[in-house]
Parts: sequence; structure tokens; C-alpha cells
Amino acid sequence: MTRPLILHAGVQKTGTTSLQRFLRLSAPALADRLVIRTPEEGTPMRPLGRAAIACSLDDGPDARRRLADAFSDVLDRLPPGPQPVIISHENLAGAMPGNGGETRLFPALPGLMTQLFPLAEARGFAPHLAIYTRRMADWLPSVWAQAVRTDGYAHDLSHFRDQTADLPGWGYLIRRLQGALGADRVTRLRLSGETDPDRPGLQLLALAGLDPARAASLPPLEGRAMERLNAGSTEFLRRLNALALNPHARDKVAGLVARSQSLFAAQAPSEGTL
Repeated sequence: MTRPLILHAGVQKTGTTSLQRFLRLSAPALADRLVIRTPEEGTPMRPLGRAAIACSLDDGPDARRRLADAFSDVLDRLPPGPQPVIISHENLAGAMPGNGGETRLFPALPGLMTQLFPLAEARGFAPHLAIYTRRMADWLPSVWAQAVRTDGYAHDLSHFRDQTADLPGWGYLIRRLQGALGADRVTRLRLSGETDPDRPGLQLLALAGLDPARAASLPPLEGRAMERLNAGSTEFLRRLNALALNPHARDKVAGLVARSQSLFAAQAPSEGTL
């Protein structure tokens, strides 16, 4: 028999950060039933996320090799046993619109999975892809704000909408994934289908075979993570992104802005100022 392995590839801005916090909180209590891996600092999951993004933006042999090595490292460190495994990392979807010049709907995702699935199968796993989706009209503005916050995107929302005007719906991406991997190895989970905001990811846990009653008994998650910045903070960072700043310095400023949003709550900066 093969061991179930669910690759949760996000996608970005579908509640992934809160879901991963809940999974980490629940992992000790579920250790007899599930093995859970999320992108924690100092673990092989961080290099895996970086390699997936890099490969989605530059699909050369070196990038492919680094992705294969990073994924193999994660698999090699999984504990033995029959328990299903959940590997959750939103960067497995590749670059989102607004990151690194990408304006399409995760075009690299099918190719990334066709690289990872055989590596998992060679180690006795039965891989399955799960992605959450969100109503496109709500998702795009949130993605724009995230790209401004973390990826140095410097254009306003109107420009971003123009760049993504031809973006297809989620059904198109799911069909591409099913064509590449097989219809029975891809599951779309709608964010609107999550029934308990204090226990995000119940659909994912059910997909992994966890009994709903046991999932409902897990300790609730307190607070939310990676909330969207207010309008003034986002506009400040957008203008900052247009400057020729050292990336490390820019990220430090972004962190300060995120922690001091009240300074930007009254109004966005006026034209030509920061």
C-alpha cells in the first residue's frame, strides 16, 4: 500500500497563514493520525518554498534541480509510519500575480506538481494536490495588496486590474491540473466552504481522512494572521516600492509599517510624497 500525501499548495490569499497556524497548533494532538508539515523557520519547508517560487519564474535545469533537492529533503525527514501526510506551503503554487512580473493565474503550478509527484511516488507515497480558492472579485484586490506588501509591487490597483484583465477563472486552472495529474488526484476546496473560522482548514483535514468530530474538538485558533494592511499603509509601501532601496532595508521598513498602521489610518499619502 502507498502512504497518502496531500500537497496543499495554497493558493496565496486564501487563508493559508491562519490554516497553517491551526495545523501547527493541532499537530501534537493529531500525531497518531496525521503528519503535518508547514513552513516553519529552520525547517526544510522554507527552502522548498523558495525553490518553488524560483522554479515558477525560471524553469531552467538548475532551478528544477534545486526544487527536486528541496522536496526530497522534506520527504526524507518525514517519520516512518502509515499516517497520511499533509505538506502545506502556499509557494508550492508558484508566483502569484504581481510577484516577479507574473500576471497569469499560476501558470507554473501544473509543471511544478508533475515534478514533485514522481519524487513522492518513488518513496512510496500516493500524492494528491489540494488548493483553496476564493471568489475572484475578492481575491484579486487582496493579492494586489499582498504583492505591494511582500513582493515590492509598485503599481496601483487600477494598473494591476489592467494587467490581470484576461485572467481566467479557477475552473480553468483546475482543468489544467487535472489534465496534468489526473482528475482523481486534484481537489479544489472553496474558502467559502470553511464552516468554523476558529478552526480553519477543516476541509483539508477531512480530505486527509480525519474524523469530523475529532477535528471539531481541536483547540480553536486565537486571532488572525497576515491580515491585509489598511489603505494608507498599503499606499505608503506602494510608493516606497518605486524607490531604489536595498531589498533588506525595504523589508525592514515594511515590517515597521505593518506594526504601526495607526500612523497611516487617517489618509493615504498625497501624490509625490511618502
